[in-house]
Amino acid sequence: MTKTEKKIDNNLCKVLTDVCETAKDEIQGFQWLTHQVNYANFPTSLKLTCVFESNADIAQLTTSKQDLRLYALLTQALMSMDVKLKNPNKQIKFDSEENCARDNGGNWTKRLA
Repeated sequence: MTKTEKKIDNNLCKVLTDVCETAKDEIQGFQWLTHQVNYANFPTSLKLTCVFESNADIAQLTTSKQDLRLYALLTQALMSMDVKLKNPNKQIKFDSEENCARDNGGNWTKRLA
């Protein structure tokens, strides 16, 4: 990683940590989030994964329209870095500990690869 990429990544981690803490307080079942990025194609390559405890929590998220709140938190945080997602619906995804345990034996590294 270049110095510039490290700086962007550090800022990205900081704003996403803030979103994570807010979402844990406000959104039922939300556990954590992570990001993947290829800085050669940033921000188009940025992928955000929001992890919930269960699939029922994800279903409740969309039913209660809390998904809109989570999208807003993420886009506002990224805008604070002058980063605009070209396609938030494809760049932000919801997943669950339940899915990872079932499909990947709880190995998130494998699941996100």
